[in-house]
Amino acid sequence: METWAYWMGEGGGRMSVNDYVKFLTQTVVQHYNKSPQERKTIREQRKTRKEPFLYRWFGIIPYAVGLFFKKNRNK
Repeated sequence: METWAYWMGEGGGRMSVNDYVKFLTQTVVQHYNKSPQERKTIREQRKTRKEPFLYRWFGIIPYAVGLFFKKNRNK
């Protein structure tokens, strides 16, 4: 599958409207050519890869604070 970076080219230039429509069409067609079971497994894999809520919304600082307190609690 071709990615967005491929379509943007080496220099990261702007994409023409026709190229963008072609990219979107190919992506949608590739998605719907997969079986429903395969789409479901991909969706489940994406959900399991998600970072915890605090890390996703506030970055690494809450995660670091949590580790600090967890380390101190174990001592």
